[in-house]
Amino acid sequence: MTRKCLAIVLAAGEGKRMRSSRPKVLHQVAGRSMLAHVLDAVGQAGADALAVVVGPGRDDVASEVLHVAPHAKIFVQAERLGTAHAVLAARDALAQGFDDVLVLFADTPLVRPDTFAALRAKLSEGAGVAVLGFEPENPFGYGRLLTDGAGALVAIREQKDASAEELQVRRCNAGLMALDGRRALDWLSRIGNDNAQKEFYLPDAVEVARADGASCALALAPAGEVLGVNDRIQLAQAEAEIQTRLRRAAMANGATLIAPETVFFSHDTVLGADVLVEPHVFFGPGVTVGDNVVIHAFSHLEGATLAQNVAVGPYARLRPGANLAKGAKVGNFVEIKKSEIGEGAKVNHLTYIGDASIGARANIGAGVITCNYDGFLKYRTDIGADAFIGSNCSLVAPVKIGDGALVGSGSVVTRDVQADALAVARGKQMEKPGWAAAFRNKMRALKAAK
Repeated sequence: MTRKCLAIVLAAGEGKRMRSSRPKVLHQVAGRSMLAHVLDAVGQAGADALAVVVGPGRDDVASEVLHVAPHAKIFVQAERLGTAHAVLAARDALAQGFDDVLVLFADTPLVRPDTFAALRAKLSEGAGVAVLGFEPENPFGYGRLLTDGAGALVAIREQKDASAEELQVRRCNAGLMALDGRRALDWLSRIGNDNAQKEFYLPDAVEVARADGASCALALAPAGEVLGVNDRIQLAQAEAEIQTRLRRAAMANGATLIAPETVFFSHDTVLGADVLVEPHVFFGPGVTVGDNVVIHAFSHLEGATLAQNVAVGPYARLRPGANLAKGAKVGNFVEIKKSEIGEGAKVNHLTYIGDASIGARANIGAGVITCNYDGFLKYRTDIGADAFIGSNCSLVAPVKIGDGALVGSGSVVTRDVQADALAVARGKQMEKPGWAAAFRNKMRALKAAK
């Protein structure tokens, strides 16, 4: 669109029903805050400027806004006197004369960019106000969208102020609204508080605009898209809704999910073609998966990059900074953090790799640990290409294992190992014939004496 758009995001609600010390809008859905979802979606819808209204003293909310959208302007609603009052906290932004003004809620995180664009389209077609509506299974508690005989929107009536006849209306207000930017400030300033709550309601902009002869339009969205989150139950519902979207998108783009309902994605998960994901896999933020990767059941991935033809799990944990090159294999009960696993390398069993680099085709045996932390600082372990680390070894960083080197099982390696060398660092085996039997006899006698 060539029309300039201001998006005002209301994020000042206290969210008391969340029973949380964290602001409601910072609670996460699919790995990022509800506020971030809204800011991202409206940005994709073409908003030219963002104004976010926060509560007093909410530096944490303001910080999240600027992290996601550095160009956004922050405004403070000092008193909570209703949604229209909250929008007017951004009076300075409204006064700049945008063509379109979108009013959004930071606790409604699932609205798609296309839906925001549809509201703006109503304004470009000549409407003064465009309202987003939906039809819930149970309309109780929602404002009703009242239309005339021709189907034009004439008013939005809150539940507490609606007549018995108006309460029979099934079409409800989702809260989101678009206004003609040239007249929005005037209309919002004329909204009164003659209602049961003595608050200044944003929906009353419809009646004010109509009194000026402006037309009011209606756009519809599915109920699941406009779900508002006020408590933990609704937060779980929002998570379920977005996970359904993400699973369908993954499968539509060529990934196989054996049991989709058991796989959980982050908002930014990227899967290549012909990826196979077994049941009960969790993707945290920042995971990119290449083509033809297999992720076995009960694996947990976050901040990891997997090249093509990699195999992971079952029961593997990839933490931030885990980068697996083409054909690498990470097996059961393996944890990898901030490490590079080279092409064709194998880390198959019961192993921790942290702050390390594993060369191409290297083999890491069962029970190997890179000892990377001394209680104060982290240190790196470098393992060369084609190296073989035997089972149950501890590699005490900082340490380097050369290309093609072999470390014998049970070794505690504290010094660098040269390329193609054999390193064995373990105590010499002793044997005392009959010692065990004598020990048992002694202890039995001691126990009997007691």
